[in-house]
Amino acid sequence: MTQKPTLKAWGLLIGLSLIWGSSFILIKKGLLGLTSMEVGSLRILSAALVLLPFAIKNLKKVKRAHLLPLISVGFVGSFLPAFLFAIAQTRLESSVTGVLNALTPLFTMLVGFLIYKQSQRPQVFLGIGVGFVGTALLVMAGSGGDLSSFNYYALFVIAATLMYALNLNVIKHHLHGLKSMTITSVSLLFVGPLAAIQLLFFSEFTTKLMTVDGTLLATGYILTLGIVGTAFALLIFNKLVSLTDPVFTSSVTYIIPIVAVCWGVLDGEVLLTAHVIGIALVLVGVFLANRAGRKARA
Repeated sequence: MTQKPTLKAWGLLIGLSLIWGSSFILIKKGLLGLTSMEVGSLRILSAALVLLPFAIKNLKKVKRAHLLPLISVGFVGSFLPAFLFAIAQTRLESSVTGVLNALTPLFTMLVGFLIYKQSQRPQVFLGIGVGFVGTALLVMAGSGGDLSSFNYYALFVIAATLMYALNLNVIKHHLHGLKSMTITSVSLLFVGPLAAIQLLFFSEFTTKLMTVDGTLLATGYILTLGIVGTAFALLIFNKLVSLTDPVFTSSVTYIIPIVAVCWGVLDGEVLLTAHVIGIALVLVGVFLANRAGRKARA
């Protein structure tokens, strides 16, 4: 029998949703003083440094067979998406980015079906179809809310969510014996040095930090994203998983886009008819696919 979520569990769920849902506005603010390459590098480097003690502690738990999957998780699950999201938000509103991020569970089911031959109920594909129609509306909607332009920067977000989906399947099928803290901290150990090289030797970050107004504030936003949005959020997520069931934990999927949209509206982003319909269809699609997926596993 599933235990009823406690007040503490609800608090953790809301806190986690607020943290992850705020990621997109933090990227937007970071881009006011940093380039997309600097945002991606700083995000990964800060997260890797904060989790370095955990990586060192858990390194002995990693077997040789885990190395390639962990390297894949580092690149596909963290490094590349960090840059893709930053590039996308140079031309895409943070609220729309947050909603497109909700495609991750749809892609996860699709990858599981196509690559890992996992059986899926027909309703899952209905949900995926509805979600993709909503995605098409968001991608085609111009800044004025019409359908006259194709914002190809949304494709960077879609590519990032597809990478997240591949990453989740790699973890499920190849790293199921490791805890999430071990997976995250050790995988960042592989990509952290690359982020440091990019930031320190292939950008003007250090010079801008000392001479350009606004760079320090932008850096603070991205450090918050890397430290709180990765390390601290992972601790909350692990605790939430231990207190509740996967169905309750998956509720974060629906709350994150709502938080992202609220931040966007508060920051002056305009969402008109095409955006609202697209957002609704994406969330409905995720709901339908998740519900069917849970019934299939029951």
